[in-house]
Amino acid sequence: MSGAALGIEVVFVFFLALFLLHRFGDFKKQHRLVLVATLLAWCLCFLIVFIIPLDVSTTIYNRCIARNAVTPATINVSQFTTTTRAAIVNISSSSAHVASNPLSVESSSPQKCYKPWSYIPKGIMPIFWRVVYWTSQFLTWILLPFMQSYARSGGFSITGKIKTALIENAIYYGTYLLIFGALLIYVAVNPNLHLEWYQLQTIGIAAANTWGLFLLVLLLGYGLVEIPRSHWNGAKKGYLLMKTYFKAAKLMTEKADAEENLEDVMEEVRKVNECIKYNHPLRKCVDTILRKCPAEYQEKMGRNMDDYEDFEEKNINYPSEKTLVKLHKQVNYAVQRHNRTQVQWRMLLEQAFHLEDVAKNETSASRQFVHTFPPQEPESWITRHIYTPTVEWYWECLLRPWCSRILAVALALFSAVVVWSECTFFSTHPVLSLFAVFIQQAERTYNYIYIEVACFFTIFFLSICVYSTVFRIRVFNYYYFASHHQTDAYSLLFSGMLFCRLTPPLCLNFLGLTHMDGSISHQNTEQTAYTSIMGSLKVLPLIADVFYIYYPMLVVILCIATYFSLGTRCLNLLGFQQFMGDNDMTSDLTDEGKELIRREKRKRQRHEDGETRRREWKERYASNREDSSRNRNVNSEPKEPTYTEMTTSRSSKYTRSNNRTERDRIELLQDAEPLDFNADTFTDDPLDSESGRFVLLLSVWDNKAVKGGIVLD
Repeated sequence: MSGAALGIEVVFVFFLALFLLHRFGDFKKQHRLVLVATLLAWCLCFLIVFIIPLDVSTTIYNRCIARNAVTPATINVSQFTTTTRAAIVNISSSSAHVASNPLSVESSSPQKCYKPWSYIPKGIMPIFWRVVYWTSQFLTWILLPFMQSYARSGGFSITGKIKTALIENAIYYGTYLLIFGALLIYVAVNPNLHLEWYQLQTIGIAAANTWGLFLLVLLLGYGLVEIPRSHWNGAKKGYLLMKTYFKAAKLMTEKADAEENLEDVMEEVRKVNECIKYNHPLRKCVDTILRKCPAEYQEKMGRNMDDYEDFEEKNINYPSEKTLVKLHKQVNYAVQRHNRTQVQWRMLLEQAFHLEDVAKNETSASRQFVHTFPPQEPESWITRHIYTPTVEWYWECLLRPWCSRILAVALALFSAVVVWSECTFFSTHPVLSLFAVFIQQAERTYNYIYIEVACFFTIFFLSICVYSTVFRIRVFNYYYFASHHQTDAYSLLFSGMLFCRLTPPLCLNFLGLTHMDGSISHQNTEQTAYTSIMGSLKVLPLIADVFYIYYPMLVVILCIATYFSLGTRCLNLLGFQQFMGDNDMTSDLTDEGKELIRREKRKRQRHEDGETRRREWKERYASNREDSSRNRNVNSEPKEPTYTEMTTSRSSKYTRSNNRTERDRIELLQDAEPLDFNADTFTDDPLDSESGRFVLLLSVWDNKAVKGGIVLD
């Protein structure tokens, strides 16, 4: 059963990482090595989070076995006479220890140990943690930084990209080698220090975990407040709608800037394309750049196939290969940014339309959710039978706000427990950390299911607070996570680096909160397999006794700063517009975004009305044509006309028809679709469509009939 539990979690973690990578990355366009490296980094980090509860339950069972193994059966008489005085002296301290630690009472007599359902035999977990940890460290410090530079490089060959990546990472790697070499020289020169390989390994792990813990507390302080607050604000439809308008104004500015940047880059590509002819040695590089351009620009520029021209002529300044590499890099960045803003704009419009529909349907008396723009996809079985308009109304207008509020309150309470435990986890007598109290209570009854569930939810909540902040961070356009397959390769690799650096200190912090780390609990008990791989930090007492104990307390200050939005206010002062309800700039951008959404809504309504008219005209025209063809087939047989029919046809030939049919044709002409002068292209003109041509034919036919054969060309 233990192997099955471990295998199930490995498979689940793999598909979870694959789902997230599919949501943010693009399997069709991005390089396979980038996707594999990011997937591997995410899988290793998620594995550490999911396997830690199994390690804790296995360690608790091993402690029980160890206590039963060291229980004394008999006492030697000679040893009793020599140690009586020492036992009497220590009787008071031992009794105090028993009173403070009830588990020591149980250790005086053998007790039955219940094996957990997910027990993993000894020797497996240390090997597993060693492989996972050192693989993640290799990824975050060596491979992923190199692949970042490789993915962003504008080289035209694998050799050129590798060369560029090595040059860009030379300073990055050289700094680490310089620091490590200085430490080795200091240890070799100082006669008082005799460090072994195990101690050097511990120093390296401690240095990496210290850097990760420094960043971990910053991200954790933001996530502990922002996640509950975001769910609480999610219940306020007016707040969400105003924030969506604000995002629309900012995104429109970014979208316009991306389009302008793409136009400038495409102009440079056009000049290079006209300059470098088909017989130039660098023409292959230009063709590679053209393939990265959007389709409409490729059709405009095409390939320069002019007649032969001497490319060594001195009057022409040909760009160098280094210039083309730089241009290639600019094209990749400009195209990716343009596509991302276009997709984000469409998704933001859908979100704004949905929130406006919710606000409009809240006062509906029929209690059926009505969409302004019905979905384009055909209705599924769930939509027809389960998620009906009535069910959708109750969920969107009544149940969903209350569910968001309840979830926000639960998350806020959990955040308060985390903050309290972060400030008191170093206290062992008495135990003040609530997570440690819960685990110790379950350890007395050997309730392994409760232990694993409690550990899982605790570390899962901590990881959500940290990882969600990583997904929300945006460093200008240098590092930016965007859903719907719009995240570039550089940001994906950067997230893998952050995950690999943050996960080990996150797990050590969790073990400290639950007092499963011997350096925190100060007990000579069996350590978890993860702690045994991390090593004892007694080699660096400054880090173990000072930094790891007192630095997590700063999470209180960070939570207070996040609650009062001090970071947002500072960014506003620096000129970076952030959403704040009591700011004039926020109000102006909200009004601007509201007008943009209203304009897009009118544009879509006109488009859908035009499509509806065209569809009706096509159906009516097709039915009339079928009726006329059917009548021709019926009347194709020769039939002798009667006297009445001949008289009627003769009179209709020489008289003007002012009957009902003519009035119907005039009404049809009046229903023609008006011209849309705000359309993006001239193809939006209804006269260009098939229905418009049909109306024009009707008008010409009427002119012939009315004017007695005089046609106005």
